Amino acid sequence: MKLLALETANEQCSVSIVNDTQELFFQLDERAKAQTQTILPMIEQGFAQTETATADLTAVAFSRGPGSFSGVRINAAVAQALAWSHDLPVIPVSTLQALAQAAYRLAGLSAVTAVLDARMNEVYIASFQLDAEGIMQPVSEEQLLGYSDAAAVAQFPLVGSGSTLLQQAQTQYKDLSATAQDIATIARVLAQREAWVSAEYALPVYLRDNAWKKIPEQGKS
Repeated sequence: MKLLALETANEQCSVSIVNDTQELFFQLDERAKAQTQTILPMIEQGFAQTETATADLTAVAFSRGPGSFSGVRINAAVAQALAWSHDLPVIPVSTLQALAQAAYRLAGLSAVTAVLDARMNEVYIASFQLDAEGIMQPVSEEQLLGYSDAAAVAQFPLVGSGSTLLQQAQTQYKDLSATAQDIATIARVLAQREAWVSAEYALPVYLRDNAWKKIPEQGKS
């Protein structure tokens, strides 16, 4: 098994290639909003360093949102194009679940409420707990909520860019963010179960119904 994992749903861009047991390639570009310039060269570099061709992949995994509108859209489009080109399945992974997985990987947390700043006085939020396979699994649905409503449903320590928006004190884990490493970790388990979909279902998840509108138009009827 060989998986390509992509993460552009936040402000950063990262690519990982893994097999059944180990990471073969990982690269992270932390420059904000540089995904369109960096994602394809990073994939090409990963293929070159691991002597991998698209046809060698078992599946393509990607962070499907919720997150940055443009970042989520780029991630889905690239995953879909790669999958279509060689009739590969895709594994969409929740950006919030990947954030929770990062909290486990980086801080050893086994139960978290993942919170991402959604702008417009709202956050994306969901809670997760570690399972026996070392994967952070959802224990609540993903929601787009105002600050007070989100604070009321938070179950565990807050992690992510939206955490400080729900409480006055600075949280220890506000700077945690997911990378393609976390996408790959989750996707590897799903791939072993063949829990994937065809390329046409490599769709972004925004949670906000009018995410396609320009910001000044959002909220208007």
